[in-house]
Amino acid sequence: MKQLALFFAAFFVLCSAGAQETWSLQKCIDYALENNIQIKQQTLNSQYQQNLVKQSQLDRLPNLNGQIGNNYNFGRSLTFENTYENTNSTSLSGYLGTDITLWNGFVLQNTVKQRQLDLQASLQDLQKAKDDLVLNIAALYLEILFAEELTAIAEAQTAVTKQQITRTEQLVEAGSLARGALLEIEAQLAREELQLVNDQNRAQLAYINIYQLLELPISQSFKIEKPSLPAIETNTTVFNSLEIFRDAVQHRPEIKAAQLRVESARTQLQQAKGNLYPRLSFGANYYNNYNDNYTRAIDSNPLEREVIPFSEQLKNNKRYGFGFTMNIPIFNRLQVRNGISNAQLQIQDYELRLQAARNLLQKDIEQAYTNALAALKRYVSSEKSVKSNEEAFRYTEEKFNVGMVNSVEYNQSKNNLTTAQSELLQAKYEFIFRTKILDFYSGKTITL
Repeated sequence: MKQLALFFAAFFVLCSAGAQETWSLQKCIDYALENNIQIKQQTLNSQYQQNLVKQSQLDRLPNLNGQIGNNYNFGRSLTFENTYENTNSTSLSGYLGTDITLWNGFVLQNTVKQRQLDLQASLQDLQKAKDDLVLNIAALYLEILFAEELTAIAEAQTAVTKQQITRTEQLVEAGSLARGALLEIEAQLAREELQLVNDQNRAQLAYINIYQLLELPISQSFKIEKPSLPAIETNTTVFNSLEIFRDAVQHRPEIKAAQLRVESARTQLQQAKGNLYPRLSFGANYYNNYNDNYTRAIDSNPLEREVIPFSEQLKNNKRYGFGFTMNIPIFNRLQVRNGISNAQLQIQDYELRLQAARNLLQKDIEQAYTNALAALKRYVSSEKSVKSNEEAFRYTEEKFNVGMVNSVEYNQSKNNLTTAQSELLQAKYEFIFRTKILDFYSGKTITL
């Protein structure tokens, strides 16, 4: 397992050997917002909703449609002499018509309003997707920083153990310590080197995760910028979760989106009720046609006939008209009533979704608040533990160097120090991340 881990680490280093660029948290966020597939999909959905709004607005305008026909007729037909003969003819016809709804129970107006609300809800969904992406990037960024600090601790511990091996070899050669002490410390070094490789792999896997979240190929890998994180004060206070929730419920996009969909459902109910009223529309049309079989008598010879010219036929055959139409719903198998009932149920459903969104937001904030307080308490206790274990290890190391304690006690003291340092780091980054979540819910920009 150790050899496999070393091979994986070496492979990753070779793959990213050419990456020299350093990315800050803000650069990672900007790149992700521009390239993340989920963000692009949500953007397309918003554009689709915008097209629906445009179409609903255009539906209030009159339409205009035309039709042109060209027909060929073959066979026997009645002549002007009241006889039948084989006659071929060609006819042309044209039609223009327009129609506009003057009033239909405000269905068109409510449709525009509903789709505008749906568009606004879609934009809030887009903002929610962006916020979630930013939060995930911040979490992975902190994970990399945490893993790299763990690696630094492991490297420092390994260096101390190597120095101790050198001193122990001298004591063994001088006869002050048994060779078993040296073997025990060498075994400790092997365990620490394995832990070092595991910590390095953890950092590399965290890098891979952030590359994948950014939709960034590994060939374009980078190293993160290490910010100067603020020191955690033992008297640090965390904002009350109830106050954060009161602020968050006013500006969080998921809450706004749920509220907009409730309003959209209420507008849909007004649409459904509008179908109970008559529909008044205005229409106009124009029609004309030409047929090469339309003839007339020639003045000089009434028995001979000529085809009526194209322009003259168009002048004589034109027809146009306009009028008003009122469509009065009387009985349509209760479709309108059932539509109203379904719209009312839709309102109740979206109101429940809004309440569920509020409850989930409050739950997330309370959980982040509780975790932040717990991490702060762990940090305070871990800080004391590190100080006491550093002093205990220093004292044990001095006694080990003069042969007053054995290698087992020495290794145990060192392991206690490493564990305390790791717990301190974990509490530190846990507290930072949870406070960033609370800042995020308070509407503040996530920065490190």
